[in-house]
Amino acid sequence: MSSSQVQLRGFVVIDHMQPQFAATIAASSDGYFPVAGESACWVEVCPGIAVNRLLDAALKSCDVVPGAMIMERSYGTLEVHGEDQGQVREAGVRILRAAEQTEDDGLKPAILTSEIIRQIDSHHAMLINKSRTGMLVLGGDTLYTLEVNPAVCVLVAANEAEKAAPVRIIGLDNNGAVGRLRLAGTDAAIEEAVKAVLKSLKGCTGRENPAGQGGAPCS
Repeated sequence: MSSSQVQLRGFVVIDHMQPQFAATIAASSDGYFPVAGESACWVEVCPGIAVNRLLDAALKSCDVVPGAMIMERSYGTLEVHGEDQGQVREAGVRILRAAEQTEDDGLKPAILTSEIIRQIDSHHAMLINKSRTGMLVLGGDTLYTLEVNPAVCVLVAANEAEKAAPVRIIGLDNNGAVGRLRLAGTDAAIEEAVKAVLKSLKGCTGRENPAGQGGAPCS
């Protein structure tokens, strides 16, 4: 397969991983575990199997380690991280070069769901906890849910939310057709976190995303 066939869906650099964010990612990682304070680069492409060649380009040229290499039915996701933010960013450059893409060739984030649910019922909280990937949610908490396309864009949203407010990351899913985030906390903390989430997604550049106009979530 030639590199010209690779389509960039999402490209995200996390400058400084927050403690909950890093721990949540590490809990589901099949590669080298990230830790708080490190930087990370996440890339989502189509077709999925292309992540093998792109990861190879990063690991052979930069001082980074791989945390994820995921191949879904349609998409592939890879992650590299390290203590040196410059090396992580250079790894991103090498990945884009190998794919013959630029950062702006990725899709702009399309927010499909962004909802605040105040003082959730205790039974609701227990159902969420059964499938959580992060911290616990408790009855009476305020809950925030986000669904965004492409999936990797949810990562910068989660990290920036934790920077902005004392919230708990309850769920973080960052591969497949959409990315999903659940946060819990007080009313005030959630409101501040949501401001950071929306600001971070608005700051992402890229080509127009058909999912943002009610079209198919993949392109």
